Amino acid sequence: MADFDFTTSQTVAWIESPGANGKLIIRKDVEIEKPGDREILVKLECSGICHSDCRNVEGMGAYTDIPGHEGVGTVVALGSNASESLMGKRVGIKWLWSACNECSACKQGKINNCAKQKNTGRSVRGTLQQYVVAHADFVSLIPEGVSSEVAAPLLCAGLSLAGAVSKCEPEVQKGEWVAITGAGGGLGHIGVQIAAKTKGFKVIAIDGGEDKKKLCKEMGATEFVDYTKDDVVKTVLGLTDGEGANAVICVAGTEKAYEQAINLVRNNGVFVCVGLPPDSYMFPMSPIQIANRGLVIKGSSTGTSAQMDELLQHALEGKITPKIEVYPFEDSPKIIEELQRYEVTGRKVVKAPS
Repeated sequence: MADFDFTTSQTVAWIESPGANGKLIIRKDVEIEKPGDREILVKLECSGICHSDCRNVEGMGAYTDIPGHEGVGTVVALGSNASESLMGKRVGIKWLWSACNECSACKQGKINNCAKQKNTGRSVRGTLQQYVVAHADFVSLIPEGVSSEVAAPLLCAGLSLAGAVSKCEPEVQKGEWVAITGAGGGLGHIGVQIAAKTKGFKVIAIDGGEDKKKLCKEMGATEFVDYTKDDVVKTVLGLTDGEGANAVICVAGTEKAYEQAINLVRNNGVFVCVGLPPDSYMFPMSPIQIANRGLVIKGSSTGTSAQMDELLQHALEGKITPKIEVYPFEDSPKIIEELQRYEVTGRKVVKAPS
């Protein structure tokens, strides 16, 4: 670490006045943090921007002043006790920054459900900066043959939907219906691929607009329902013999999306919660309805290390390919505003300043 110059400042995307009037600005005068015990410093190459980053800007919870959790870059400095084998390696920095490795969830390999986890952009500063401190034990090695721009959205959007799609099992079988709300967004379009191409589910993609219809069909959706034109509930029931989908993955984080989605799942079906409405919002179905219909309600927050490795392998083999658009780092504030207006199709990735 002695060879790295920590006296220079760096360019970051900084949250100014988080809350209802919060906004993202570009600053070029922020210090570079030093990695501590079992930590590494990563020179960022690129970062995806996730809709959940809007929660940071809008002050919806305790977050840091730099958002982002889909970062790919090269290790340029090591803290004490970090493996020297990581030096110079290309790694991915995910939402899960660290876990305790001691609780029952961690011992089952479900580190994404660790109660003591720390998160990138929430517990520590996020990936929208030139140099990012990461925990050496929880970064993902990016395989040669997978570009950094492709790998970045897989670290959250991809992993989140890998985890969510896996929650449809064991109840849902190959060839059965899975409806995905918000299917044309950054998370949803990867979920369509995972569900259709790796699990063999018939996917009903739900979103709005011709661009998102085109994308979802390209990703492998069997059907597309446009919520801006169609009666969503009536259309989904019509596609599924009047019963509803065998599983619904609610990726969209609006209250309206959840209130509509509960009417899309058949009795004895699975409902997977992924999208993040305000913390005060409660699940819109009573226990008696859930009981009478025999529904299985599951929560999904990102995914496991094994699912991350499998997803990167799928990308290497060409089975999973996120739809990305790459922009200069300075466009980060504009992209956040577009995400707040639900105007983004696929995933937008920014290149870090050199």
